[in-house]
Amino acid sequence: MSPARAVPQPTPETAHFWEGTLAGELRLQRCTACQDTYFPPQPWCPRCGSADVDVVVASGSGRVLSAVVSHLPAPGLDPPVVLAVVGLDEGPQLLTNLAGVSPDLDTIPIGLAVQVEYEAVDGVALPRFRAVDHRESEAS
Repeated sequence: MSPARAVPQPTPETAHFWEGTLAGELRLQRCTACQDTYFPPQPWCPRCGSADVDVVVASGSGRVLSAVVSHLPAPGLDPPVVLAVVGLDEGPQLLTNLAGVSPDLDTIPIGLAVQVEYEAVDGVALPRFRAVDHRESEAS
């Protein structure tokens, strides 16, 4: 059995994000000055530096930009683990787990449509993504 899974500790800057995941929402920030939508959460816009930012609820839809399979053990995760960079429809990119796919990279095409889902771990809802309209394996 692997050690306990590490979970994030919300900070004042990330609280809206983690409250959103518990509510089943993927909350991002949008700059009101330049309209850039970004992730990870921070108190100023990474594009223009403005501190005038709003929280918006993302669709949770995106596409796989790259993927890798880790065969090394990680705390709380049994290998193999499929990791992907997902480009959200709103623009930001997230490094995340990809659930419900075979750990064979030949079956995970670049551009694969994915949708966010949430995994409850120790009182936190961790976002991960699952393929949409794709043959899923028995492993999740």
